[in-house]
Amino acid sequence: MPAPESFDVIVLGAGGAGMMCAAVAGQRGLQVLLVDHADAPGKKILISGGGRCNFTNINAGPDNYLSANPHFAKSALRRYTAADFIALVDQYGIAWHEKTLGQLFCDGSARQIVAMLLAECEIGGVTVQLGSPVTAIDHGESGFRITANGRAAAAPALVIATGGLSIPKLGASSFAYDLARQFGIDVVEPRPALVPLTLGVEEALFRELSGVAAEVVASAGRTRFREAALFTHRGLSGPAILQISSFWRPGDEIAIDFLPDATRGWLAATKRARPRAGVKAVLGGLLPARLADTLSDRIGLGIDLGNIADRQLDVAEQRLREWRFRPSGSEGFAKAEVTSGGIATAELSSRTMEAKKVPGLYAVGEAVDVTGWLGGYNFQWAWASGWAAGQAVCT
Repeated sequence: MPAPESFDVIVLGAGGAGMMCAAVAGQRGLQVLLVDHADAPGKKILISGGGRCNFTNINAGPDNYLSANPHFAKSALRRYTAADFIALVDQYGIAWHEKTLGQLFCDGSARQIVAMLLAECEIGGVTVQLGSPVTAIDHGESGFRITANGRAAAAPALVIATGGLSIPKLGASSFAYDLARQFGIDVVEPRPALVPLTLGVEEALFRELSGVAAEVVASAGRTRFREAALFTHRGLSGPAILQISSFWRPGDEIAIDFLPDATRGWLAATKRARPRAGVKAVLGGLLPARLADTLSDRIGLGIDLGNIADRQLDVAEQRLREWRFRPSGSEGFAKAEVTSGGIATAELSSRTMEAKKVPGLYAVGEAVDVTGWLGGYNFQWAWASGWAAGQAVCT
């Protein structure tokens, strides 16, 4: 068997975090091999933001992330910020715009972000090996040795950047977790995040509202998000629901406030101003007609407001402000934008992303138990964690 080709760093996974890590390490003068089983890099980047890539969020900070250790992301996010990535995007002349809530998108195509990262890898002299599934990984005193597509390579540093379980049609797998466990590293149970929720038979009436959207406040426990909710043929989706799904646990309820802008006592006050108006007509002024019809039918107040006691109106209003659903489940990893859980942060250095038990082994991006909100936060974690590891390898 021929001797393996020698590198300083081997990065497994040519997604956002992996390309960033490889580029940073390469530009430090290290010999870097970037390996991916896919035939093209950055596949999740390419489909994100409707093909325009929501590449960061100007509000990104530690409070926008979930992890068993809520402090873990602070170091990387502080040292490589949204402004740093924006500067890189500007350097390449990629036009962008802010949509809502600090979300930044390319004016053109997500392909520009992939091309930029590949260009950064080229500047760093990174060897890119695509279409190469890793079939073996060994670790000894001299470092790590991998076999990918029949080609052997060795390096003192190995970076796990192979992502999580979300969107398996793009090639997502448990590779990162299996590899971590091979090295005795704990994994927080992965689960779908930023995912549509499904409703059971008892909520069939709401499933008939498929295609209807409204701005709401969705809550799970003390966590609240105000964005659009979308009724689907299977349940609930839209930004507000995707956000709250990361905090939801099977068996728990979520609450929806359908009247986020209405003042308290609004129905009773409307009664005095418009006593002959019905609940359905009044709700129709604030909500899409089909949703207003369904909610008023569920409340069961089919007579004019003037014939309803204020106390009944207050009860109805409270229900509209805190309408409770108990999702039957979620649409799973197939529809999840990201994976929550992953390689335990307790096993890693928050500054370098290096495994405490295995010197020279690093983990970045979605493979790690750090999950961002919807809206560019997960890409910012990819850039920041990849940059942190790229700066630290072989130092």
